[in-house]
Amino acid sequence: MKPYQWARVGLWSLVVTGLTACGAQAEEWVSLFDGKTLSGWTKGGGNDGSHWEVKDGSIVGTGSASMLYSPKTYKNFKYRAEVKINDHGNSGLYFRCPAPNGSFSEGYEAQIDSTHSDPIRTGSIYGFVHVYKQLVPADEWFTYELEVVDKDWRGMVIPHITVKINGEILFVYLDRTKAWKEGHFAFQQHDPGSRVEIRKIEVVELP
Repeated sequence: MKPYQWARVGLWSLVVTGLTACGAQAEEWVSLFDGKTLSGWTKGGGNDGSHWEVKDGSIVGTGSASMLYSPKTYKNFKYRAEVKINDHGNSGLYFRCPAPNGSFSEGYEAQIDSTHSDPIRTGSIYGFVHVYKQLVPADEWFTYELEVVDKDWRGMVIPHITVKINGEILFVYLDRTKAWKEGHFAFQQHDPGSRVEIRKIEVVELP
């Protein structure tokens, strides 16, 4: 969650629900995490009370606020990971993030939330499209999948962002603001009360 942002749905977005997946094609998913080390990943922000480590084949974030960034940047892609968040926990899968800088990054954030105070739930693109229903229980693994492609819409080339939870499409968001064009993937450790776990992190780069 970015505490300073609020929804702008209706001003610059087009949300399409109930769509089917794109036509099948040969895809080669590339793993970004070896299940053993954080090799290549970079911590941003935080202090000695912020921890990223590998436990039982998963990346685990605990402690004070910080970010963990992927080794390289991506523009158009399919991206998926298995995620688990504790009860009262808050985190995010960031994409198209600038270089590491501070405890909370710029870039798009796919929200991960099991708090009882923040109504913006897992499946949201924070500050752009908000989901208010709790789609996944706390402390259970689920699959988060994103497809992000710049393509034409009414003569403009803009990001088309598809969000899926456990294989089901929630929406396709067209960002006419073109807020971020390329960047890292990142995970957010939001606060000391949160514990996020991520595994099976994979990407397919698209043209």
